[in-house]
Amino acid sequence: MWPGPCYSRRTVRQVEIRLLEGPNVYRLEPVVKVEVAIGRRRTWYGQRAPGRHALVHLGVDVPRRDWPAQIDAVVDWIRRLRVDHDEGRAGVVVHRSSDPGHWIVTFPWVGAERAHTIAEAALALAERDVSAARRAHLTGAQERLLQRWTERIDASRTTPPAWVRDGDRRLPAVSITGTNGKSTVTRLVTHIFVKAGRRVGTTTSDGILVNERMVDPGDWTGPGGAWQILARSDLDVAVLETARGGLVLRGMGYESNDVGVVTNVSSDHLDLQGIHTLPELAEVKSTVVRVTKPDGWAVLNADDPLVAAMARRVRCRVALFTLGDGDVAEVRRVVGERPGRGGGRAGGDGRRRDEANGRGYAVRDGWLVELEGGEAHPIVELGLVPIAIGGLARHNVANALAASAAARGLGATIDEVREGLIDFRPDSERSPGRLNLYRLGARIVIVDFAHNEAGVAAVLDVAEGIAGGAAGRAAPITAIVGTAGDRPDDTLRGVARIAAERAQRVAIKETQKYLRGRSRQSVVGELLAGVQAAGVSTTDVPIYESETAALRAELADATGKPRVIVLLCHEERDEVFALLKSLGAKPIDVATELTSLIPRLQERPRRG
Repeated sequence: MWPGPCYSRRTVRQVEIRLLEGPNVYRLEPVVKVEVAIGRRRTWYGQRAPGRHALVHLGVDVPRRDWPAQIDAVVDWIRRLRVDHDEGRAGVVVHRSSDPGHWIVTFPWVGAERAHTIAEAALALAERDVSAARRAHLTGAQERLLQRWTERIDASRTTPPAWVRDGDRRLPAVSITGTNGKSTVTRLVTHIFVKAGRRVGTTTSDGILVNERMVDPGDWTGPGGAWQILARSDLDVAVLETARGGLVLRGMGYESNDVGVVTNVSSDHLDLQGIHTLPELAEVKSTVVRVTKPDGWAVLNADDPLVAAMARRVRCRVALFTLGDGDVAEVRRVVGERPGRGGGRAGGDGRRRDEANGRGYAVRDGWLVELEGGEAHPIVELGLVPIAIGGLARHNVANALAASAAARGLGATIDEVREGLIDFRPDSERSPGRLNLYRLGARIVIVDFAHNEAGVAAVLDVAEGIAGGAAGRAAPITAIVGTAGDRPDDTLRGVARIAAERAQRVAIKETQKYLRGRSRQSVVGELLAGVQAAGVSTTDVPIYESETAALRAELADATGKPRVIVLLCHEERDEVFALLKSLGAKPIDVATELTSLIPRLQERPRRG
């Protein structure tokens, strides 16, 4: 007879054992993550932006007195087995999760298979009420169980972590993360360095690029893509888009970077892998700047409080970017400029001089500027930056500032940054699916990857600016919306609500390749609920089975009429571009056609 367990499977359940192969939200090193759930099954509930009393800090160590008693045996066995099998002596830590009843145990690992088996053994031995004390009296059955697990651990392989250690990394690297804008910033930084004559390896959600040429299509924003680029000997710079999924599922693939960038934190990918709130999402993304070398740069969005707060957790210099003029306390403190844009060095107002060793990037009098040491250095006139679309695309103004800061942090000159920003076009070749503009008669089509509320609001800002002066007169906006099924209900509804509030017509396109566990009816239903929440009737909202079907139908309906059509494009990008070409639509070169696209900007200076 087996002895009675110290807890039943219904009381304590194994959620997962996961090996993180590099820096992560819990540690800046490879760790094993053991997640268990205690008590009855419950679902997370709460606010996406909780008050201080409800915040859960994922990476904080929980003292033993605050653990549930059921965790003790698991921790004790992990500690004992690690010592017995050369996996280390210290570093077993318990963390909270915002999932009700869930707890996380982490510990560093040396050999992948052996560490995973140790975690399995600890859970099995704790479940059978086997004491981890070395002098404890065990029953015969308990001794045999321990012996079986000991043999399994001894027989396990010991594959080491695949992360790239600093001693092995030759390339200077910039890591770029954020809810919105990370792909655009990645492409911009890449272009700045390619234009300056450097050999650049890039990872993106579209694939791996070398000198802006695709060499391996696919989503390579996790550690696998980083390993491929950092292993090459024919490059000068690594520009690494770093997505949330890779951070929570595998960790970063390398020990540190020279520049870390966080563009923003907004609602997206919530309710996945135990991340439910915006502060938790910010904590995950902060990994990218927490690993930045002390002599490197953390590039942070001063206009996003969750991102700006990361400056307190980094060990490197800080560069803040803002859509304002930089005359705010956070930026002044970093760059050493006194209030009122009066210039002068820091120190006279009581601050230490070593607090003011950072940089700021802002917009002043129509120019992107770099702020450092109390001085403002002009980078480029905003009207000359194509992706900014004359300032209409405020999100791309922010992206240009972030890219400027990142490139400068890796050693680019201001002249090199200027030339790269002026030369970069938001077209389907250099920035596919990111604010690509087409003209078809009197109709303007905007193809964009926006897939959350912040992204939809940003692209509609541009659409409204164009619609206000398209063909010299106002034009209505059609928004074709839809996104992946793994977004929570509030995100699906929010995307459609924003579209219905701001566009004159809304259409829904299904994204059937990315249902991710939902039914088609569920996704469409939540989108329609968002339209209703905006006070708009759903009677006249068409539902299309694909992105190409939606765009073809809406273009046919608007034949000969001025209209701006926004398509949120996620799964048929190449097919959408082919459709537009077959219909005779022409890509709009913003750098040369800006005043015809938006007549009210005709007084803006152009580059001679």
